[in-house]
Amino acid sequence: MNNSCSYLIIAFTLLCVLLINGCSTNESSVNNEVEIKVAAASDLALAFKEVGELFEQETGANVTFSFGSTGQLADQIENGAPFDVFASANVTFVDQLREKNLIIPETQTTYAFGRIGISTLSDSPPLSIETLEDLLKPEVKKVAIANPDHAPPYGLVAKQTLENAGLWDQLQSKLVYGRNISDTLVFIETGNAEAGIIALSLYQEDEVNFHIIDDEMHAPLEQSIAVINRTNEEELAKEFISFIKGPTGKPIMESYGFIIPEGK
Repeated sequence: MNNSCSYLIIAFTLLCVLLINGCSTNESSVNNEVEIKVAAASDLALAFKEVGELFEQETGANVTFSFGSTGQLADQIENGAPFDVFASANVTFVDQLREKNLIIPETQTTYAFGRIGISTLSDSPPLSIETLEDLLKPEVKKVAIANPDHAPPYGLVAKQTLENAGLWDQLQSKLVYGRNISDTLVFIETGNAEAGIIALSLYQEDEVNFHIIDDEMHAPLEQSIAVINRTNEEELAKEFISFIKGPTGKPIMESYGFIIPEGK
């Protein structure tokens, strides 16, 4: 074989290698650019961050979360916010978006039921607050709950619980309101409230004390999720919803205190 042929073979081989590498790079870039944006209730912050990381590992897609009060997120979606998935803490808001043709109806599902409890700062002087009646103690100056008017459902069920316990009127002078359930927890963590009613899903043992409230004291915290009909990533959004209730997501959600319904 003469030198000219050898040079041609080497050049051809190098060209093939470059083309293969170029295609691989392009495919990788495409995968990395696939993204879904999830509007999620504040009580999901810890659980969804963990679920989201595993979903990214499995699919190669990116997941961006925007956490906030369910009502505010619903308003943003109505005003055209570019979300692909809405994970609500209150089924009512997803129902309302369905009635306005803003979600894909067949994607709506109940993905979890939440729980609430009484919380105090773990390293604060012992207040021995374990029951709702303990909130009346004089050493409890402030009690934090989510705003019933602006942060349903957690604000509403906190109010409902206190009303059913016959304590709502007696605690009026002590109540401070969080913009959402995460904000309510901040009141306790910063010492601006001696106690509060928070979501079990936000409870971290090394930071706060927590005593579960009997769920018969309030309406069920049914949490609903759906794909927004403006999405450009419908299949990936559906896959994310399935992932939450699947063999990987379900144990994580349950570890944060959510009750995952079967077959819904």
